[in-house]
Amino acid sequence: MHTLYSKINEHQQLRLPFVVYRKPNTTQLKGLFQFDATLYKVSDCSEEGFIFASFDGDQKYIIPKAVSESLYFSFEKKDITIPLPEISHPTEKEQKQYEQLVASGVAAIQNGAFQKVVLSREEVVTIPNFDINIVFERLLQTYPTAFVYCFFHPAIGLWLGATPEQLLKTSGTSFQTIALAGTQKVSDAETVIWPTKEKEEQQLVTDYIVSQLQPYTDDLQISEPYTVQAGAICHIRTDIKGRWKKENTLQQIIHLLHPTPAVCGFPTPVTKDFILQNESYNRSFYTGFLGELNIDSSSDLFVNLRCMQVDHEQVHLYMGCGITKDSVPESEWQESVNKSMTMKRVLDKMEQ
Repeated sequence: MHTLYSKINEHQQLRLPFVVYRKPNTTQLKGLFQFDATLYKVSDCSEEGFIFASFDGDQKYIIPKAVSESLYFSFEKKDITIPLPEISHPTEKEQKQYEQLVASGVAAIQNGAFQKVVLSREEVVTIPNFDINIVFERLLQTYPTAFVYCFFHPAIGLWLGATPEQLLKTSGTSFQTIALAGTQKVSDAETVIWPTKEKEEQQLVTDYIVSQLQPYTDDLQISEPYTVQAGAICHIRTDIKGRWKKENTLQQIIHLLHPTPAVCGFPTPVTKDFILQNESYNRSFYTGFLGELNIDSSSDLFVNLRCMQVDHEQVHLYMGCGITKDSVPESEWQESVNKSMTMKRVLDKMEQ
């Protein structure tokens, strides 16, 4: 790992773009280290490289494989335990603001504006001695079942994350995706009992994805929902796979899927507008998507959840909750606090 971290430090000091990532349940790290500082835009998703796209879909950038050095590193899993953080907690003002946001979402649902909306918040933590290598290593060790990445571009910034949610995986015209929703903080996934609210929320996501894909695909297969664990948090997941019709393109399939109800709401257009008008910050690349685009004739894309943006000593954390007609603002606030621990635990005690 020493060679990897030396390469990361060297490239960041030169202000050159790079990305290093590990796919879920694997022990290999892949890296693309761009030779120049050009900001390459994605035009039609036929490009080859690592894509980094925003929530609103207006910004799609790529570290192209053709102008980058491709490197591979082995990852050694260690038995480490990172305790719950003692890092700063959000203020009462932040709590009140978020609970008011949730209440406005519930009211809109009860008034028939939409069925579900995902409302998020930003929390800024000051880390005077932020160490990119320590944080990335902690993410790798703590979240073996997640897609863990470290992305840097001088025109975009430094982002790190450990996301449990796949957007799309393709090989030729064959694809697979997932419907992921519902959250519980537990120690054992096998003991989880899901309330009706979370089951309905996840079923909305599944139904939406299937309805979006059905007209453009063949042989669509949908699994039964099941529980998956990401660190100390569990979700409900359904697997969906099939083949897209020959007249369709990868760009069209991505457009059909993103943003999903799991990060936006249902129906998508009206909930996206509600989010942009009511959330008190710009999501930027949080709840966007990222991953391999057309590398070795396949794509492997993930939703950018459980992530952080690092701006010198300021670390921006993001967390969101799915809001339905039965949501209780105080409960949704607590869920957002639980989700914030995913990133806070890898930031704690940076001096050690």
